[in-house]
Amino acid sequence: MQIPDRLRELREVLGVSVEELAESVGVTPTEYEQFESGEKDIPISALYKFAAKLQVDLSVLLFGDEPRMDTYTVMRSGEGVPIERYEGYSFENLAFNFKNRTMEPMIVTIEPDISAALVAHGGQEFNYVLDGTVKVVVGHKEHILHAGDSIYFNPRLPHAQLAVDGPARFLTVIQE
Repeated sequence: MQIPDRLRELREVLGVSVEELAESVGVTPTEYEQFESGEKDIPISALYKFAAKLQVDLSVLLFGDEPRMDTYTVMRSGEGVPIERYEGYSFENLAFNFKNRTMEPMIVTIEPDISAALVAHGGQEFNYVLDGTVKVVVGHKEHILHAGDSIYFNPRLPHAQLAVDGPARFLTVIQE
């Protein structure tokens, strides 16, 4: 609920109407209000658009803090910022403290037996499997990837990642 709360707070502080913010991402005001209330998950593509419309870094919505680094940032093992977005999935942001990022590198851990809805967003996406086996669905194609395998794809196509035969971890880099 922290992300919807931050979104509502920023919208109110900046004096942006529900209708204006909804229009900026192409959803109805009712659907936007479902995002803000936490009734509906906010797609990553919408978060990027909300951040742009509100003229803040995506980190402000995700973590409540402005990034500070502009030359480099080092992330030690296990020190990434956790993001809980979907049940059965955990994300660890590896570059939250770098200003004006054009990519979002994250470690994703998926629990087995989770059925994920297909999502779509702008930009490009790269996945590299670290542990386990991941089924990556892109459009109507399914790809089984094992540790060391990778896929680079157009995330405008509906896609999902699912753990196969146990938990799995992969690096994802999303360029929006």
